[in-house]
Parts: sequence; C-alpha cells; structure tokens
Amino acid sequence: MGRMSGYQVLEIGAPEQWRDFYGGFTPESSRDGRRVVDHELAMQYIGMTANAYEPGEQAGYWHQHGRVEELYVFLAGHGQMALDDDVVDVRAGTVVRVGQGVWRTWRALPDSPGQLRWLCIRAGDEELPERPDDGERDSDRPSPWE
Repeated sequence: MGRMSGYQVLEIGAPEQWRDFYGGFTPESSRDGRRVVDHELAMQYIGMTANAYEPGEQAGYWHQHGRVEELYVFLAGHGQMALDDDVVDVRAGTVVRVGQGVWRTWRALPDSPGQLRWLCIRAGDEELPERPDDGERDSDRPSPWE
C-alpha cells in the first residue's frame, strides 16, 4: 500500500446547499440536513458534521459524550441549545463549546429568518497543549500570493 497524502480536499458546497445532505452516524440516526464530513475524509483526531435545520426543526433527542468534547460554530439562522438545565440562544457568530458529560439538544427557532446552519467539530480523549509544540515556522519561504 502506498503512502497516504498528508492532506485531502472535499467540497461540501455553500451553507445554502447543506440542507440537501442526508447522513448520520448510523442509518437510524440519519436525517436531512446532516453531513458527517469525517466519514468522507481520513481524519485521525477530529470529526466534523455540517448541518442545516429548517425553522422550527429540532434534534428530537438529547445526547452527551464521556470522552469527546464538541464545538458548535453557528453560521446562519436563529436557534437555541439546551445544555443540561440551561437554554442559550444561538445565531450566526455564536460558538458553543460543550464538554464531556454535558447533556445537549438544539433547535432552529420557528421564527428564524432562514435555516439554522452550523458546524459541529468533535475531538477528545487526549488534551491538546495550549501552544502546540510540534509546529515549525519557515519565515524565509516566499509567500505564494506575491
């Protein structure tokens, strides 16, 4: 078997197209408006879904993780997330980190001006250092834009 490339490129379309996705982690959990990007790329330490809910649509379930933390990055629409006993409003520009053991569910508000669109980025089981120590800079390498 040959060496796998150190990078991959996947076009998932503009957020306006995300509602056309159909996917999930299992056939039973699949639904319109979800694409499990890490099922299409050879991701090692992170996972990501691209999501779009119509106004008034909701997850319909709660979930929590014992080892994974999630980062929800909201890109459009208005919605709410329930986090244990709290409910927070979310909209374009809202970022919500949800740690291990926190129960969560979400919805697009019925009066949202359009679809609630977000990325959910998952990682966990090992902490990342505050400042990664495996990076290397090359200040002498010419910029490709010049």
